[in-house]
Amino acid sequence: MIDLNFGLVDHHCHGTIKSDLDRKGLEGLMSESYLPPPPGTSHFDKPLGLLIRRHCAPVLDLEPFADPDTYVARRLELGAQEVSRRLLCASGIDTYLVDTGHRSARLTDPFEVGQLGAAAACEVVRIEAVIESVARNGDAASFARRCEAELRARVVHAVGLKSVVAYRATFKIDQTRPSAHDVEAAAGQWLASMGDGAPRLMDPVLLRFGLFLGLDICREKQFPLQLHVGFGDPDVYMHACDPTHFTDFLKVTEEARVPVTLLHNYPFIREAGWLSEIFQNVYYDVGAILNFLGPSAVTAMRHAMEMGPFSKQLFSSDAFGLPELHFLGALQFRKTLGIVLDEWIADGACTAKDAEQIAASIAFRNARRIYPLEGTDRSVDLSLPELCL
Repeated sequence: MIDLNFGLVDHHCHGTIKSDLDRKGLEGLMSESYLPPPPGTSHFDKPLGLLIRRHCAPVLDLEPFADPDTYVARRLELGAQEVSRRLLCASGIDTYLVDTGHRSARLTDPFEVGQLGAAAACEVVRIEAVIESVARNGDAASFARRCEAELRARVVHAVGLKSVVAYRATFKIDQTRPSAHDVEAAAGQWLASMGDGAPRLMDPVLLRFGLFLGLDICREKQFPLQLHVGFGDPDVYMHACDPTHFTDFLKVTEEARVPVTLLHNYPFIREAGWLSEIFQNVYYDVGAILNFLGPSAVTAMRHAMEMGPFSKQLFSSDAFGLPELHFLGALQFRKTLGIVLDEWIADGACTAKDAEQIAASIAFRNARRIYPLEGTDRSVDLSLPELCL
């Protein structure tokens, strides 16, 4: 079998939960739904639950397939920090690119992720979260100027920007740059309608403003723009999140020579691979779906390997909250990619040397080529190998 036991660059993930979790809390982070499972059922009763019980339990000194209550009790006994340390260290991920734009107060920040995993860790800044922070103060006339100033300040130590426009308005929107007049008018309406709750950016004009502002900054900084695609929270209108709907904007990013990374993509993995074939600047991954598909995940990896250039696919766990998801994301990636490449070798489709080069490209080389990870102060120098002892 091909050896995939090398350090991974997780180019898209989130921090780990800081607090201890009871069973309800743990199961809440095992699902993309906003609601608990139906009465009498459990989120352990699905493919991800099997993975956690089979592969994470031994990392916490339990027998494989420990029952859920035993697993939760052991997590509480060890404490959140120790659980995160064990699972992150066991993942074999040596660089984390951390999206800090969603529920960040509950999660470890990039520096803390790096400390726990004895790895390098860098920030990816979420555009919409920055705009929402600016919206809490000021008027519409200064809105665009304040957004640009804040976003530029936030990216000083970052390695990329991310947009969740697919969540907020889908990809079936106008894909041209809005005028300054339209931005000010939309900002005025948004600010006037804002209540006491946390602002949530949904207006397509302001989302487009953020996209093009982010694109300008990415071009200047020479780092990628990440786009959420497909699989995610229930507020996604899946049929309209097919990335082929965003072809016009992708053409603009190609002209600007800005790498665009399409994140997780399920069920549009084949579409993402096709876009990476026709656009010079488009990259893609399969992300967290490998965890949620469990034993069936090799099907998704086969789809990912059908058309996209080997120089265009990336590894990500898209793990959020549970360090189990970082650990399993790496495990499932290695397992499924290994199965596909071993099949290719057995069929005479490639040599073992070819397979090793393909695996290394997807696992870390492609990310290191497009993200500014080398020779900068953006990576956290931890020098804490004892954390994994």
